[in-house]
Amino acid sequence: MRKYDIGLYKKTLQKKLDSDRYEHTIGVAYTAASLAMRYKYDINKALIAGLLHDNAKCIPYEKKLQMCDKYNIHLSDVERENPALLHAKLGAFMAMHKYKINDKEIISAILYHTTGRPDMLLLEKIIYVADYIEPMRYKARRLHEIRELAFKDIDAALLTILEDTLEYLKSINGNIDPLTQKTYK
Repeated sequence: MRKYDIGLYKKTLQKKLDSDRYEHTIGVAYTAASLAMRYKYDINKALIAGLLHDNAKCIPYEKKLQMCDKYNIHLSDVERENPALLHAKLGAFMAMHKYKINDKEIISAILYHTTGRPDMLLLEKIIYVADYIEPMRYKARRLHEIRELAFKDIDAALLTILEDTLEYLKSINGNIDPLTQKTYK
């Protein structure tokens, strides 16, 4: 695998993200590295995917839409209606083109870190779970249980996160991306 400049990514992200999002990003990166150690996965790849998972998060919604249109990034109706989902696809694109990431697993982990997908790869699971359990998070209903579970059985942790996410979105009448529903099933 190509050697990536983690220090440069951190400096760039610190300028592009607000301070809370940057702290979250650092938390996800190191949580992902810890999960990678636990599951005998490439620590460097997990760290890079964790660092870059939200690289497009702080771009204003209208600009995200414009960029997706400009770069021919296909968006579903649910994605167009839900600004929180746009950053994953745009972030995967930017990881390839701005940050010069050419590793398909890293790109895929960034792409699916908000929705999941059926038959997720280990790195996709690591980033999805790390995004949910990183140290700055505190609001999730079963967070303590999920944090513990993540280091025992990543599949059980993923399933629990998906259950809680779907339950929460239903309780607020939020839009549910069909991919999240398929991932859960």
